[in-house]
Amino acid sequence: MARVPSIARLLMLAGCLLQLADAARLPVSLAPEADALLQLKSGIKDDADALRSWSPGTSPCNGDDSNWDGVMCNKGGVHGLQLEKLGLSGTLDLLPLKSLRGLRTLSFMDNEFAGPMPDVKELGGLRAIFLSGNKFSGEIPADAFAGMGSLKKVFLSKNNFSGPIPASLADVPRLLDLQLNDNKFQGKIPDLAQKELKEVNLANNELEGEIPANLKSIKPDMFAGNKKLCGAPLDAKCEAPSSPPPKSAPPPTSDKIGTRPSPPTPDAATSTGGPSADDAAQNAQAPTHGSTAPGVLVAFLGTLAIIGFAFVALQRRQEYNTKNFGPTVSMRPSMPKIEPYPPAKVEARPAHVEPRGADEERSNRVGGSTVRKVEQGRLTFVRDDRGRFFELQDLLKATAEVLGTANLGVCYRATLTSGHSVVVKRFKEMNRVGREDFEEHMCRLGRLSHPNLLPLVAYYYRKEEKLLIHDYVPNRSLANVLHGEGRGLKKAMVHWTARLKIVKGVARALNYLYDELCMLTVPHGHLKSSNILLDDRFEPLLTDYALVPVMNQSHAAQLMVAFKSPERKQFGRSSKKSDVWCLGLLILEILAGKPAIYDQPKSQAAGPSGEHQPAPSGNDLVGIVSSTPEGEWLDAVVDADLKCEEDENKEEMVKLIRIGMACCEGNVESRWELKNAVERIEELKGKERANEEHSFYSSVNDEDFSNVAVN
Repeated sequence: MARVPSIARLLMLAGCLLQLADAARLPVSLAPEADALLQLKSGIKDDADALRSWSPGTSPCNGDDSNWDGVMCNKGGVHGLQLEKLGLSGTLDLLPLKSLRGLRTLSFMDNEFAGPMPDVKELGGLRAIFLSGNKFSGEIPADAFAGMGSLKKVFLSKNNFSGPIPASLADVPRLLDLQLNDNKFQGKIPDLAQKELKEVNLANNELEGEIPANLKSIKPDMFAGNKKLCGAPLDAKCEAPSSPPPKSAPPPTSDKIGTRPSPPTPDAATSTGGPSADDAAQNAQAPTHGSTAPGVLVAFLGTLAIIGFAFVALQRRQEYNTKNFGPTVSMRPSMPKIEPYPPAKVEARPAHVEPRGADEERSNRVGGSTVRKVEQGRLTFVRDDRGRFFELQDLLKATAEVLGTANLGVCYRATLTSGHSVVVKRFKEMNRVGREDFEEHMCRLGRLSHPNLLPLVAYYYRKEEKLLIHDYVPNRSLANVLHGEGRGLKKAMVHWTARLKIVKGVARALNYLYDELCMLTVPHGHLKSSNILLDDRFEPLLTDYALVPVMNQSHAAQLMVAFKSPERKQFGRSSKKSDVWCLGLLILEILAGKPAIYDQPKSQAAGPSGEHQPAPSGNDLVGIVSSTPEGEWLDAVVDADLKCEEDENKEEMVKLIRIGMACCEGNVESRWELKNAVERIEELKGKERANEEHSFYSSVNDEDFSNVAVN
């Protein structure tokens, strides 16, 4: 009888042990991540106790939420560390993080870390490493980034690194952004051949030699402070090799650019030997008294001939009309005459004049053979879902009308002989973009496909100017509809549901550009109401997107609206949120029915709100909203055409104004991410109206909407 209680006690004890084992087993899966981070912390000097939340016995993550300061979590695991401006110091040892398989980003910027470059190549899954603004020093091993196939961003600026730039950076296949400025790097720049590498800053180092051809499109400022660098995009020319060729060497015969063969003599075609290049130069400089060297005479006569041809060509060229995208506009009686809207004069060129591309191709032919095959006068189509349904000659024969002239270029509507219409936009601010870079970017744009993007159909490349060809859209731009821009065009009555539809379409298209062109700092760059067209169902179509990489940067800074953002004015650089700022202004413009201004006053550049700002002007939408109490927005901010809307729609308008202001925040750190803005916009609702499309244009139903204004 005494054994029964003891057996019961044993069973109870066993159950308690099992429960304790289960309880102890719960944090086991999280223990390795916590241990790794605590081991990292143990090697860091933290005088301000900034990492006090990193304590044993706790978990760094709770789903997507972080329990430890500076830890970024994703699905319960550590996704990244963002330990910036915390006064941390010591020598940074990253090897404890090797066990964190989900680790993707590390940022220790603006601390006091010293010593050599941390060993990052063991963290093969990293996509971004930010070490700028510390005191790291010494040479970085050549293989420091070997095998890092996922790495996209490397920020090492404002340290004391020396020696050569690590060669392994040239083998990082997905590198997008490289910041090495303000160090003491020496030697030549590695051949960084990554096609997607668009952001490079090597300023203020001790680099020398010729800049690799793959970096010629980078802004010159990114190479400043390196006195021994030369080549494009800098003005400093690289010196030619100083050693002369041996005297016994034959005259150079290379046709490569940059070589300059000696003028041939009459005997040069028949003799296998002859004077050396140096002898020929001496003879040219010191002719015999009473005679003229045959080579000099031939060169002189050739020069006269070239001058004569150039004079004739210049005379003919002055007769051309340079205001059209092609030299000829067909004036045949059978061609229907389309009256421009607004009226624009279309001048014609002589029908017999051939396009300049054909002239250039023919000038390369000598003696019936083509010296260098150059494809001129031919359009390049970039979409897989389209055929070649017209050629450049068809454009030259088409009836053209000017749709608009804006800061980026002149826009035409070309009506082909088949009756099909296309929109041709002529750019001149791309004349420093090389053919290879331009063609690569156009092909990238041709692969884009979204219902709210106006697709690029084809392009034409010349050094002096470029043509981009899009589908023709029958309705006007959003700016025309909202503000009645253009001769005789009245403002449209646009109801809330239609405006919300436009905002959602724009946000979706912008989000798509950010996903597809993530390598670009500013995927759109020129988002404004005049660059949003409306199709036959009044869906928005974004135009002039992703042109920053092929624009001259000085012109882009002057003309494109993303370059007017507060961070550009404050720090001289755009950010991933510059387009978000443009989206915020566009939202306010759509709700207020007033054109937005992008050159904000300096007093308002720091943020949309402030106690001591001057009275806003009539089109300073951010200033008007920020200086008006939220309860008065519907009366003081919202377009008068929307005041007859139902109360539930008005509540949604107030929500959209809040979203617009969050996107317009002058402090780029406080400004919303695009993802957050899109999610909040998608939550908004608009009560459906009967006969929606008719009410959209109820005040302008007597107008002709057959033309589109592209600005």
